[in-house]
Amino acid sequence: MKRIKFDNLSKDWKLRLLIIFSIIFLFIGIFEIPIFNNSRFNELLIKIGFLFQVLFFGRMFVYKNYVQWNKKGIYIKVNRFLGTNLSFEEIAKIDYQNDTILIKKNNGKETLINLHNIHPNDTLNLFEIIQINSL
Repeated sequence: MKRIKFDNLSKDWKLRLLIIFSIIFLFIGIFEIPIFNNSRFNELLIKIGFLFQVLFFGRMFVYKNYVQWNKKGIYIKVNRFLGTNLSFEEIAKIDYQNDTILIKKNNGKETLINLHNIHPNDTLNLFEIIQINSL
């Protein structure tokens, strides 16, 4: 059974700090704050900022099964290369049966998440996350 890596962006202070530092380094490097008159230093700050962005967004591709959410929405990548973004406000109904989660949106569209060969605790955890946050 495969496991799912869960990241709650609302509670993980390390990921928030990584993004904040990335934005700060990019801002200082791109706008060339007068305190740092050295152009090589500004280029280094830009490179570090982009490296932090790669570390943050690269997590989605490193893990085969990955779920990332906050209070607004969720990114689900399970048993596929690219994932699905869902806004919790758009979710109208959730059905969980036979290793699949069927999510019906307010606009009538449906999203099917195949949970074949995923650990039962992780499938239940994913269902609970979607159910609790979409209410």
